[in-house]
Amino acid sequence: MAKPELKTYRDRMDRSVAALKEEFSGLRTGRANAGLLDPVRVEAYGSASPLTAVAAVSVPEPRMISVNVWDKGMVVAVEKAIRNANLGLNPIVDGQTLRIPVPPLTEERRKDLVKLAGKYAEQQKISVRNVRRDANDDLKKAEKAGEISQDEQKKMETEVQKETDAAIKRIDETLKTKEQEIMQV
Repeated sequence: MAKPELKTYRDRMDRSVAALKEEFSGLRTGRANAGLLDPVRVEAYGSASPLTAVAAVSVPEPRMISVNVWDKGMVVAVEKAIRNANLGLNPIVDGQTLRIPVPPLTEERRKDLVKLAGKYAEQQKISVRNVRRDANDDLKKAEKAGEISQDEQKKMETEVQKETDAAIKRIDETLKTKEQEIMQV
């Protein structure tokens, strides 16, 4: 076993924070955002493709998303995919363009979204803690194998804990920002 590298664990923790931001991009905040349609998959040409593979998505105004479908034959499939994505959006077909009004969120829906954001954040915190556990296990194994000294092991465990604390702090800050975004009227 090679000597454990802190950078490896830091990168894994950074990926957890990035994954949280990715999950948050799909949460509605009451304003139109092209990222709302990221989870939409369209049955196109025999496989499920991302919406952006068959259409251009734009936000012409604060409460409207516009989807310009490139292939006229795909309009119905795109409309169906958006309706079935459980985003609470109802596209209006206008030729090869779908206009999607983004309704304002109710207070109850906002609170549900904040709870969901909290769940996403907690999942990523667990992921970060799992990375810390893996790092500490690897450090103990390396110390037992004589690859690093006990002092080095303790020092590296302290560094891993600092990285863990920093990653969890970034997750909390990201969550706080998203909660404020969701609760804005």
